[in-house]
Amino acid sequence: MDIKPYRHEVKYYECDRMGITHHSNYVRFMEEARVDWMDQMDYGFDRMEAEGVVSPVVAIDCRYRHTTTFKDVIQIEVHVAETSALKISFSYTMTCNGKTVCTATSTHCFLEEGKPVSLEQRFPELYKRIRQL
Repeated sequence: MDIKPYRHEVKYYECDRMGITHHSNYVRFMEEARVDWMDQMDYGFDRMEAEGVVSPVVAIDCRYRHTTTFKDVIQIEVHVAETSALKISFSYTMTCNGKTVCTATSTHCFLEEGKPVSLEQRFPELYKRIRQL
């Protein structure tokens, strides 16, 4: 399956007083890209939640390389960095004008009724697709 990178155009309100994209927004960009990635997998978070499973973030790591500013378009590539029965880690490479602006990872677990659930057992089709990437 060919997953297309997500594109985000920096909004004015996402910039600080210096005109630079505030660092906290990159975590939101990661979420936007991750939601888009799941949609491209034909198994969006909305579907997962409708079936009673949520996927909270348990860890985030960001490395900021270059600044971006208002109207810059950030291209975000999402890949599965690691997966297990109970967790999945995504890696993100964010680029703008050919420069890497941020690299990051996020780790998520899966919960059903507040208890850990195995992605492999609960959503075997999705798990199989992820493992084939």
